Amino acid sequence: MTKKRILFIHPDLGIGGAERLVVDAAVGLQERGHSVTIYTSHCDKRHCFDEARDGTLDVRVAGNSIIPPNLLGRFSILCAILRQVHLSLTLLLTNEISKYDYIFIDQLSAAIPLLRFFSPKTKILFYCHFPDYLLATRASFIKSLYRIPFDWFEGFTTGLADTIVVNSAFTKSIFATAFPRIGLVPRVVYPCVTTTIASSSSPSKIVDTDPPFSNDGRKIILSINRFERKKNIDLAITSYSLLTPEQRCQSRLVIAGGYDARVSENVTHHSDLAMLCEKLGLKSATSRNFISSLSVPEDTDVLFLLSIPATLKAYLLKTASLLVYTPAREHFGIVPLEAMIAGVPVLAHNSGGPLETIEEGKTGWLRPAEEGQWVAVMRMALFELEEKVIAEMATRGRERVLELFSKEKMAQRLDDEFDEISETRSIRGLVLTILAGMGVVIGLGTAFALS
Repeated sequence: MTKKRILFIHPDLGIGGAERLVVDAAVGLQERGHSVTIYTSHCDKRHCFDEARDGTLDVRVAGNSIIPPNLLGRFSILCAILRQVHLSLTLLLTNEISKYDYIFIDQLSAAIPLLRFFSPKTKILFYCHFPDYLLATRASFIKSLYRIPFDWFEGFTTGLADTIVVNSAFTKSIFATAFPRIGLVPRVVYPCVTTTIASSSSPSKIVDTDPPFSNDGRKIILSINRFERKKNIDLAITSYSLLTPEQRCQSRLVIAGGYDARVSENVTHHSDLAMLCEKLGLKSATSRNFISSLSVPEDTDVLFLLSIPATLKAYLLKTASLLVYTPAREHFGIVPLEAMIAGVPVLAHNSGGPLETIEEGKTGWLRPAEEGQWVAVMRMALFELEEKVIAEMATRGRERVLELFSKEKMAQRLDDEFDEISETRSIRGLVLTILAGMGVVIGLGTAFALS
């Protein structure tokens, strides 16, 4: 196997599903003997994955010195595009780009024409988590008009990649509808989950001091998601509230996940969820760090853990009795895999990526967003299933993840995709380079006209 020099370009290397995939892909390819460097426009060492700050990966920040992430809370997509263009120009003007054979770029495709035209020998793989224009809100006619050039530009620039991969068959079907004019048919490369720590049978503790909320005999129902409204965390709370008072005394709902004080939606949604608990008669508490989690009142029904470290997350997965995954039409969803490798059954919305990762009745359950059906599964998983059945589900879940969703499997698939680019790039590459030149002119003109 020939050693590859691979450059990763990612907008904001924070904490989230896309960032977890990028980090895992980079580590996986590095472990296969390739040289890997990540360039990003933002990486806060206090708010990123361990591998991005502990020296495991070579992470460099560029493209952040001219354009801010947004302008008075608006124009986020425009700023993101300009920051990626700035980053790419930095790579080109310093000739840093010449050190790499391949580029892995995800989330934003804006820089592809620039990279393609000025560094035609470097082969580009675009990883599509989900088409951005389908994620953007269009609350007004003006906002819809504002999005038109960006939506067109996304389709044009994405099609200039040498190859395109997506995170699930669900996303692949959406991609075909969103970009009917792109000639490339994307292939599926599933994200992965770390299997070493979670699957270890070592009796040593994952954290030095066990949080008291996990030692009071209550069974834990765990939700892990960013504090965003689209994640539908309300479903977990309202369903849990339908358990009988006696069952609630024997259980606790722990809601953990990505929380960034810079993001207004994270702040307001956490507040809304706390008020929902109060409305439903549930006692809630919030822990913003591990130290504060040591003093959680024993009678807490719903515990919010904000931006938990990887060690505490692993501990929660080890001690949970059920993971509830509430988002609808999730593009893939890495958290159910993390639960399965830890031997925790999963209850998820019956749409999107979980349809490909969860086996109904074998590794978990798939249900529509109806509180009655969700509380029925909670009751069954916590109080009705025999230990033998739970153990069988745990074994099957671990086996499924190791078979299909390991870091080694994802790295191998990406390696194969890079190899295929090298074998097939010919006349199409010349045509795309010409189109990329046109895209550079059109794209920069559009971006600066809107700025």
